[in-house]
Amino acid sequence: MLYNRLIMNHDLVSLLRCPRCRDSLSISGTDTAGSCTQLECAACRASYPVVDGVPRLHVQEYVASFGRQWNRYDVVRDDEDEAVFRVKTGVDPRDLVGKLVLDAGCGGGRYALLAARQGARIVGLDLSDAVNRAGKLCAPYPEALVVQADLLDPPLVEDAFDLVFSIGVLHHSPDPRRAFDAIARRVKPGGRLAVWLYRRNSLPQEWLNSALRAVTTRLPARVLEPACVALGVLGSIPILKKSLNKVINFSNHPDWTLRVCDNFDWYAPRHQSHHTERELLDWFEGAGFADLRVLPPAHSGKLYDWAFGRNLIIGSGVNVTGTRRS
Repeated sequence: MLYNRLIMNHDLVSLLRCPRCRDSLSISGTDTAGSCTQLECAACRASYPVVDGVPRLHVQEYVASFGRQWNRYDVVRDDEDEAVFRVKTGVDPRDLVGKLVLDAGCGGGRYALLAARQGARIVGLDLSDAVNRAGKLCAPYPEALVVQADLLDPPLVEDAFDLVFSIGVLHHSPDPRRAFDAIARRVKPGGRLAVWLYRRNSLPQEWLNSALRAVTTRLPARVLEPACVALGVLGSIPILKKSLNKVINFSNHPDWTLRVCDNFDWYAPRHQSHHTERELLDWFEGAGFADLRVLPPAHSGKLYDWAFGRNLIIGSGVNVTGTRRS
């Protein structure tokens, strides 16, 4: 169960780069049980701790809410995670065997775990303490490595990954475009990138959301969490979960735990940006990607399609995939 905590995958470690000077890192310390405890830069001699099998290459306060959220709640749902991965990347998980994959913003590790189970060589990168949960989930898989680091400046070799995906993460960065360009450079020529971001809604919805989040992002967790639980109750009431949540966002997911997590994910993070399809397509084109495809949402239906097409579904996304030009 603890294979990659005891024997860290040297091939995956070779993909890491020193956040200070961008030179390569190597394992430089182990404990009495043989677990890796430290990485060191060959050039500048900077050292970085490895805690519970996770290299800690950066820590930032602004993502603290994610660590609390994903460490506290178990959100892995195997069948749903596979379905979401298919929809939001356009990739069949069975095609990941032997591929080098980057989960850019792995959170608690649900999609990194999926990729590892399918036989991918997977690096999961996240800035928050959610890597603690992701590291535990991926520990049984020797071809998986979870790293705590910043997507704004990923300490990873460029032009290397067959697939890079980022599902619902970049919009929580203080500079989403810079984070996009950074992960795009990690895709190898001919490789694939898939990104899902929050969709920009109508102006009244955006104004109301900004006003609410101006309050909720300042609340301590002991106050915000009960509020998210209360919103979870609203998300179970049929007459409200398909009407009121188009005005004030709250999750109507059928799973109670995921409803509460979705609500916390919306109202807690300091940074939250919303985007248009055209904007995301421009990012892909500017980064040298072709064969671009806008991926449709999982939901469908006459009323949903009408509302989605008019950007009225709060919490819905813009989702694009493309191939990096050779």
